[in-house]
Amino acid sequence: MADISRPAPRTFVPPRNNLHEFSADVVEGFDDAHAAFKDLRGRCPVAHSADFEGFWVLTKYDDVVRALADYENFSTAHQNVVPRVATSGRRPPLHLDPPEHTPYRRAITPLFYPERMAFWEPVVRKIIADLLTPLVARGEADICVDFSYRLPIFVLAEFFHIPAEQAEKIRNIGADFNRALQVRDMAALEQTSLFLYDVAREIIALRKISPLDPGVDPTSAMLAARDDEGRPLPDDMILGTIRQLLVVGIIAPTTFTGSMAIHLARHPEHFAMLKANPALIPDALEELLRLYTPYRGFARTAKRDMEIGGRQIRKDEPIALAFTSANRDADAFEDPDTFRLDRPGEKKHMAFGRGPHQCAGAPLARLMLRVTLEELISRTGGWKIVGPVPMTTWPEYGPLSVPVRFLGDDER
Repeated sequence: MADISRPAPRTFVPPRNNLHEFSADVVEGFDDAHAAFKDLRGRCPVAHSADFEGFWVLTKYDDVVRALADYENFSTAHQNVVPRVATSGRRPPLHLDPPEHTPYRRAITPLFYPERMAFWEPVVRKIIADLLTPLVARGEADICVDFSYRLPIFVLAEFFHIPAEQAEKIRNIGADFNRALQVRDMAALEQTSLFLYDVAREIIALRKISPLDPGVDPTSAMLAARDDEGRPLPDDMILGTIRQLLVVGIIAPTTFTGSMAIHLARHPEHFAMLKANPALIPDALEELLRLYTPYRGFARTAKRDMEIGGRQIRKDEPIALAFTSANRDADAFEDPDTFRLDRPGEKKHMAFGRGPHQCAGAPLARLMLRVTLEELISRTGGWKIVGPVPMTTWPEYGPLSVPVRFLGDDER
């Protein structure tokens, strides 16, 4: 199985006794982040870390929801994740606040309407089936390295209607970008990021010569879009948007698919339930998204001095909005650490954010993840984890590698 290089290991460091400070720059096990966030929610729900040049973190559901909705006081234009990883250029709509971000968001939203997802479902299912078939036949695989690193890149190549040559570039570079981000190889990250800009330029040049229907093609949609005064969007911002769209869907599906695999290996009774009743898979996916939310470091910057939870946050200080923590807040979800499909009347999870920057591509992500579950469950009798499970670092949560041995139906 493929190997993922890791930084030199460090001992997991729990939150410090000082109520204001905690350590974010640590190596973790699969459950450590949830234990650390639970501790913070109980004793210091608005905490500070000196890591990554210093930042605040909001761990409670209601605090995160308020910050996501209040773009007038919490800006995404200065720093959108902790740690800061952007190396070049502004990439709408994530890097812009309303109303500047709105034309970009308006242009791409129709691409994710339900009728478009109905079109994409058989395409996505075939990609997943083609990837899984040889892995299941082999009897073992790394769920992340062999499957989920590849899946979103293959889907994005189709989504952008990219010719084979450019599609192969994205397939090859996407995994490199993912790994560079996770191990914080900043030189490799910048190199792959600039390469993706080159790919975006090629796609834009192609669409200027051979435009497609803006209702089905993201690049054509951006070129056809107009701002509120009827002007075309700036070329550099269109480039940034296409570059952003190329990679925004790569990281989270990779790590979250690994988290789903770990949960079902740990809980064969949940696998058996879904195997017996596949109609439960969509609800199970939502509960897994709540339990293993793959983002803990989406960020905003304070636009003024403010007080949150009794802490004084100064203008221009970065604030991490810990979705991973908020979705296990006991004040929002009863029995928050337990997998349950009977949560009527409770607050909705925020795995895809809220407010003006809620993930536009969430319908496509849900489609990929649901079909992944359906195909994995229908094709196997489950799986056992057979090796180490190294974890991502901030801003994501989830495994980088999940080596498994697939089980037959008679082995469950």
